[in-house]
Amino acid sequence: MKKRPLLLPSLLLAALVARVSLAATSEIKVDLRLDGSDFVSGERIRGVVDIANSSPDRVSVGYSNSKDLFFIEVCRAGDRSPLTRLGKRPFVAHFRVDSSEGQKLETFLGDHYALREPSRYLAKPVLVHNGTRYEGAIRAFDVVEGIRIAGAMQMFANRKGLQRNFSLVYWSRDRAEHLFLRAQDDGLSTRKWETRDLGPMLRIGNPTVSVLPGGEVVVLHRLNADQFVRNEFWSLPDALEFRMRETVRDPETAGTARVRELYKEGGVKPKENPWWKFW
Repeated sequence: MKKRPLLLPSLLLAALVARVSLAATSEIKVDLRLDGSDFVSGERIRGVVDIANSSPDRVSVGYSNSKDLFFIEVCRAGDRSPLTRLGKRPFVAHFRVDSSEGQKLETFLGDHYALREPSRYLAKPVLVHNGTRYEGAIRAFDVVEGIRIAGAMQMFANRKGLQRNFSLVYWSRDRAEHLFLRAQDDGLSTRKWETRDLGPMLRIGNPTVSVLPGGEVVVLHRLNADQFVRNEFWSLPDALEFRMRETVRDPETAGTARVRELYKEGGVKPKENPWWKFW
């Protein structure tokens, strides 16, 4: 009579491997938190990477003697097709995390992937330590066009054939409507510049974008019933730089506001009439 082979060693080995795998996945945790769930085409798409090291080893990425790796995988949500990285720049600054420590690092997904096409995308942070791959949760986000409300065109006297097109678009963010400035070159260059969030806006009258002869680009939009926001940029053939931002009074309401301030400073209450009297 044949003896049946003992299965106990195999079962113990399988249980041990499962336990080792479970321990490995819990030793180091990596997470990615994005600033929002949707971004206007051309924004850099900021996120914060959070690394918690519960292993006995030091995690080290980016230094000359470092063997660990960190990267973020991005794909389209529709077909899960991975996007190709734009160069080999590191996703985050060089870092070391000792045992029982953690660290948070800033990243901008739009610097590493072409994320201007409106679509839903999926991002997953990955840390490779001692040959083991540690993955964070998948984060979904949308890239949107925004709703266009104004535009302007700039020509350059010292760069014939170059044309820069500016667009003002708005999109809902943080329970308010935000205004964004987009810019794209045509002609000699087809460069697409970073989209700038100009902050909340009140849609009473349309915002304006003006190109001045000296290369200044001025965007004016209403912040509230009494104030406008004025953003100024310098637009040169090879540069588009933010210069200043200021809040200015609406000239139509500034006089009324000043009268209220004078009453308050003098301790005198303005006369109050019933609603049916106008004198």
